[in-house]
Amino acid sequence: MKVLVLGGGVIGVTTAYFLAEAGHEVTVIDRQQGPALETSFANAGEVSPGYSSPWAGPGVPVKAVKWLLMKYGPLVVRPAFDPHMWSWLIRMLRNCTEARYARNKARMVPIAEYSRDTLKALRSSTNIAYDERTKGTLQLFRTQKQLDGIGGDVEILKQYGVPFEVLDPDGCIAAEPGLGAVRDKFVGGLRLPGDETGDCQMFTTRLAEIATAGGVRFEFGVTLNGISVENGRVTGVATSAGNRTADAYVMAMGSYSPIWMRKIGQSIPIYPVKGYSITVPIVKADAAPVSTIMDETYKVAITRLGDRIRVGGTAEISGYDLRLHEGRRKTLEHSVSDLFPGAGDVGAATFWSGLRPMTPDGPPIIGKSKFDNLFLNTGHGTLGWTMACGSAKVLADIMSGRKPDIDTSELGPSRYA
Repeated sequence: MKVLVLGGGVIGVTTAYFLAEAGHEVTVIDRQQGPALETSFANAGEVSPGYSSPWAGPGVPVKAVKWLLMKYGPLVVRPAFDPHMWSWLIRMLRNCTEARYARNKARMVPIAEYSRDTLKALRSSTNIAYDERTKGTLQLFRTQKQLDGIGGDVEILKQYGVPFEVLDPDGCIAAEPGLGAVRDKFVGGLRLPGDETGDCQMFTTRLAEIATAGGVRFEFGVTLNGISVENGRVTGVATSAGNRTADAYVMAMGSYSPIWMRKIGQSIPIYPVKGYSITVPIVKADAAPVSTIMDETYKVAITRLGDRIRVGGTAEISGYDLRLHEGRRKTLEHSVSDLFPGAGDVGAATFWSGLRPMTPDGPPIIGKSKFDNLFLNTGHGTLGWTMACGSAKVLADIMSGRKPDIDTSELGPSRYA
């Protein structure tokens, strides 16, 4: 089968790889000049299935008010006259109940765990290298209230057999020795030893090279101009390089997926939530993190990537605005400097932002659209890197007429009907 994948980020490239592995003839188009140059470019670097949780949860509306008032708060809302923004916000708030949080998390953990295992198998079969580490994730709590509130998450982890450790300050320092200098700033942590880290852009670039050697064709610098549909099927796409046709199509354009889906008559509830990162050169290796630390107070991830520290966070709801706001940089600088003082040269850090494609309930959208030959692999939010390989493998199985290794029936767009 001839397949055209729309989007060359980590989701599009992994999808192309697994489709080609299944025997299909695959072409990928992307407007950038290479793979993973938008949302996948400088994300937080976590492959954290155990940390796969919906943003919509009990107490979030109240917490959001506090976050908006914090000096280094993790949330920014820039209101606009955009009905899609307000519709998405209302739908997210409707998911902020205990029952819906538990249901949505239970949908997310299996695909995230499967994805981590799929990534391991891919690494073994290809020897791909991307500054990866397999040293777990430590969710760090600065207050006792935060630590006391992990019961619901722990129950889900137990339900799915995800290894975890609840640590006191000494246990946190044993896992992350760099925290020893700031022992008085946290009360404990939840460690997920099965989580991994790695440079998503490096991985995607190298996987694209492997996929090219396997027959996948990449067309970079090509802009999508239109999608033609007829009798319930996509009949072709118009691009800046001419028209393209295929037997099947995959929508993997992240935050831009809903724009194109609306144009052809199917609404999917995805909205961009901007995140920021800084990449800090390490100057004192012994003081730097070993793996990933999630600073629960500021919702910031601090990840070791080779000789760099990637610090990512902030949820900014401001549409498709990619401007860099200095206040967001200060939040990231504060978190890493507060927990790992002297580890990196914050003044020499690079500053970046990207648009996370968020669904209002949390899980991604994977499966067939209302069109017979158009499939969706999008809406992964902050977990695109975590869920990429598993999502791609599952979709390749669906498109090949094979039963996926895990049940993905509740990840399709039909859940919004």
